Amino acid sequence: MSKTPDTKRSIVFFLVPNFSMLPFTAAIEALRIANRMLGYSAYKWRMVSTDGKPVFSSSGIAIEADLPLVEERRFLSSDTRPDMVLLCSGINVEEFQNKSVFAWLREIYNRGVAVGSLCTGAYVLAQAGLLKGKRCAIHWENLPGFSEKFPQAEVYADLYEIDGNLYTCAGGTASLDMMLDIIGRDFGESLVNRICEQALTDRVRNPHDRQRLPLRARLGVQNAKVLSIIELMENHLAEPVSLLDIADSAGLSRRQIERLFRQEMGRSPARYYLEIRLDRARHLLVQSNMPIVEVAVACGFVSASHFSKCYREVYNRSPQQERADRKMTLAASRAS
Repeated sequence: MSKTPDTKRSIVFFLVPNFSMLPFTAAIEALRIANRMLGYSAYKWRMVSTDGKPVFSSSGIAIEADLPLVEERRFLSSDTRPDMVLLCSGINVEEFQNKSVFAWLREIYNRGVAVGSLCTGAYVLAQAGLLKGKRCAIHWENLPGFSEKFPQAEVYADLYEIDGNLYTCAGGTASLDMMLDIIGRDFGESLVNRICEQALTDRVRNPHDRQRLPLRARLGVQNAKVLSIIELMENHLAEPVSLLDIADSAGLSRRQIERLFRQEMGRSPARYYLEIRLDRARHLLVQSNMPIVEVAVACGFVSASHFSKCYREVYNRSPQQERADRKMTLAASRAS
């Protein structure tokens, strides 16, 4: 439903330590330009942090908070109640634990306030229990750990998802797409087009557009058969498909597949398949607290010992060392 000229939407940006600047600033700029094009402040916003102190982004830039959470909570029953709350987070979001924030998110959602997230903020919403049975989006790098930890959430590698009063986006420039979708619902396509002109972007992308580059561009591979095989592999990481089944699916012989992969990828198909499974395992090790044996199973390994052997061969360290190094890095960042 379109807004009337005297209607305003109030948005709270809740800043989680190490939040990503790009999606945050993209969202703010979309609202700022909308106000400029409209000629009045149709959108207002404020920054909130747990303690009201500045919050450092992952780039080291600190953003001042307008309010601490305890004061923001008092606004829920007043005229300054927000229309929407957006969680802004980024790297190390798995380390964020705050029961007061989780309770606040549940309260505002249950009282009709739209709740959303930028970049990895869906992780915080899931921790608060808001994404059970809900469609959501998160940055592709965090998707493996998220889907393992929150199996009841319907997570997709989309740019953004809107499920009722829940708005989640994968971060980066997808934040601009989601905000333009929201602005378009409020004021129509004409305003969105004017904002796009100001922001030097030619369109609002479809929410279901892919996050990552197509395989052809990402890998620099042109052979359609190899691309289709790699896509099959990426879709079967937990339960690897045998090379014979891959050959049948591709309509090629094993020898032909071996030759194609040597030419295009510089390695055998078995080796490439192993590497992408280990890459997923690495993401799970650094993004979750899953037991190593569960990480092994989730990535298609028959045992933890076989997984550890393969991991060490590729990364020159054991899964245990990978996780220990991750904990040391997090401890050092908190100390600083």
